[in-house]
Amino acid sequence: MALLVVTWAFALLQLSRAPELDSGLVKYLLINTALFGGAHVATRFLAPRATPILLPAACLIQGLGYVMILRLSPDKAAAQSVWSGVAVAVFVVALLLLRDYRRIARYQYTWALLGVVTLLLPLVPGIGREVNGSTLWVGIGGLTFQPGEIAKIALLFFLAAYLTDKRELLTITTWRIGPLKMPDLKHLVPIVFAWGLSFLVLVAESDLGSSLLLFAVFLAVFWVATGRAAYQLLGGSLFALGAVTAYSLFGHVQTRIGIWLDPFKDYEGSGYQLAQSLFGLGSGGVTGTGLGNGYPNFIPLAYSDFIFSAFGEELGLLGTTALLVAFLTVIAAGVRISLATQDAFGKLLAAGLTSIIAFQVFIIVGGVTRLIPLTGITIPFFSYGGSSLVVNFVILAVLTAISDQRGRPTVDAEELALELKS
Repeated sequence: MALLVVTWAFALLQLSRAPELDSGLVKYLLINTALFGGAHVATRFLAPRATPILLPAACLIQGLGYVMILRLSPDKAAAQSVWSGVAVAVFVVALLLLRDYRRIARYQYTWALLGVVTLLLPLVPGIGREVNGSTLWVGIGGLTFQPGEIAKIALLFFLAAYLTDKRELLTITTWRIGPLKMPDLKHLVPIVFAWGLSFLVLVAESDLGSSLLLFAVFLAVFWVATGRAAYQLLGGSLFALGAVTAYSLFGHVQTRIGIWLDPFKDYEGSGYQLAQSLFGLGSGGVTGTGLGNGYPNFIPLAYSDFIFSAFGEELGLLGTTALLVAFLTVIAAGVRISLATQDAFGKLLAAGLTSIIAFQVFIIVGGVTRLIPLTGITIPFFSYGGSSLVVNFVILAVLTAISDQRGRPTVDAEELALELKS
């Protein structure tokens, strides 16, 4: 079904261009089909017990996103096809290496170190690259990538392993913050340090989207691990305090808030992107202008940050709703994997990885529709970007491995905790 929908999208794009067959479109369709056909075959061999819906839903999203990138920028589409091949290769390798995903938990502090180091890389003189006002990129030789994409899953691996080890201790309260009962402070220090340092680095790099994403994922995993509302209340208070402080200290935060409140105040300047995004979504109406028949290139960065708006202009409300349903299918599959997993580490890991996808979708869709301030992160599987695509397929591989383990012998929380301590 996913292949049929993507083929239909390629056909619509072909019809909008010329009556004669475009060999370039056919080539990209065949490449896309071969890549994800290969991923499906690898999954059936390496993870035969995995949920059958996760990979097709993600490939559907990626395929539709690729069609939009091809429509908006053929040059970017050529690069994205290469990154798609890399992402599928990494997906297969990750499935091979993580057939027992619980091995991830043995290196919890290594993951924490990797997460912090990769966050700091863009600040290193000589290799950091500033793009559109944010220092998120690293250039080494001819390769440019976003280390923050690696950091978010490395920090999640650390958090899931640490909470598996300490979850019982985190439910024992020894002191209070007003009405909130808190555990021994020493058990919170590693997590607070990793989160706090990451948050500060991301703000320094003007990466507000990743800051918000990391914060939300940490809170979600904490809640799944402990079931205590106190952490959510404390986290919400810290977020409010951090938001007010960031607004007071950083000009780029003030600019983002100002654009969100009134993008038309400086229509030809800082508000241009968001204003064009809203115009594009509005002109699409219910059914859209038709794939290839709109003017989404009026939106700056339509192939990356604003690809959802470009999609909405040409496919309309019906198209964006269908796309969001596809995302909800991936998210629902991730939630079911988390609920069905018997060991604590797998449950937390699946919940965290699913949260990364869910919050990314909410942050970017909310940003381009002016529900929340625009933060400039990519929409998973759909936007242009090699680093993001590869990391998202790593997330997909880990979720697939966890799902596959449901039919295999499992390790309970106590056994895994003892293994972590040894």
